Amino acid sequence: MRIHWCGTGLSARPGLRRLIEAGHPVSVWNLPVEQAVAAVGDLTEDIRAMEPGTFEAALAPGDIVVSMLPAQMHAGLAATCVEKRAHFVSSSYITPEMARLDGAAREAGLCLVNEVGLDPGIDHLMAHDLVTAYRGSDACGPGNVLTFTSYCGGLPARPNAFRYKFSWSPLGVLKALMAPARLIRDFSELRIAHPWVAVRPYAAPLRQTETFEVYPNRDSVPYLEAYRFEPGWRVKEFVRGTLRLNGWADAWADIFAELESDPGEERLAALAEELWRKYPLAEGEPDRVVLCVSLLAERDGVPVWHRSWVLDAEGDVRGSAMARLVSGTVSLAVEAVMARELPAGVHAAPHDPRLVGRWLEATGHQAQFMRLLRLV
Repeated sequence: MRIHWCGTGLSARPGLRRLIEAGHPVSVWNLPVEQAVAAVGDLTEDIRAMEPGTFEAALAPGDIVVSMLPAQMHAGLAATCVEKRAHFVSSSYITPEMARLDGAAREAGLCLVNEVGLDPGIDHLMAHDLVTAYRGSDACGPGNVLTFTSYCGGLPARPNAFRYKFSWSPLGVLKALMAPARLIRDFSELRIAHPWVAVRPYAAPLRQTETFEVYPNRDSVPYLEAYRFEPGWRVKEFVRGTLRLNGWADAWADIFAELESDPGEERLAALAEELWRKYPLAEGEPDRVVLCVSLLAERDGVPVWHRSWVLDAEGDVRGSAMARLVSGTVSLAVEAVMARELPAGVHAAPHDPRLVGRWLEATGHQAQFMRLLRLV
């Protein structure tokens, strides 16, 4: 069983280095090869040019392919894995194209593991832990009203006037902002065409309470089932969203106005290039990641159960906080596939309490601050 790690950008390196240093058989694939040599050339000579035909010919049944390539390439690469009877791991969201490979993967006994980065990934682990703990508590009951929130943000550790700095192309951030959001609020589904109109203040329970701005993103509703909420539970609020520094919405007002005009791909690319030039995260400058996941149960307006996972990490000599948390979790998923701890088929981050606990413990070693806060 060989690991084929594809892509050696900045967000990929800590997890890749961890697997190589642990002695696992890893082939590193990238174009250009020079980038991969700069990333891990001090650890391995098994670095290859990822060219059509060459890569496919190297795959053997039972191998594991890790894709740290652009998200639009994942489904095609996963289809190749099914054809070659190899497993697949990525940190990105499960797309409809990926989901359609589930039947073939199950039939072949292959794991196609996605959503095992930071967000999505570590946030899923925290949510599974909270729901499992609540379900097993004496407080769990049909009369409770539940509020679930999950907010994650990559932030500059040294804030600027724009309230944000980019560590890779801003195009993905802009496209995410143009996507509508769906969530549960006041017991009803709420659809929001432009996420920035729903920005709210949020007091994060970190070392010292710190206030941020948060907004909903993507479609939160399917995660009610994914996190194993019981059909009969009364859910007042359920939202997965993005966390930003205070003042972000005001600083980005001109950007929002342009996005609302539905710019074409050419203008969007030009805007991304302009933002990349103006607000980059400088080489060696530390980034920051804040993640807060909370589940509150109330009965007759009184809290009866309330727990939150909170994480705060900064970049250091081990790499950026974002890179450590994203690729580190990917590397844990690779080892779980190798140990046959994950089921066949297309899956997101695991809900098995043994894996959840072990992965969260490993995550804690990557963060300067992480804790489970019990309020009730």
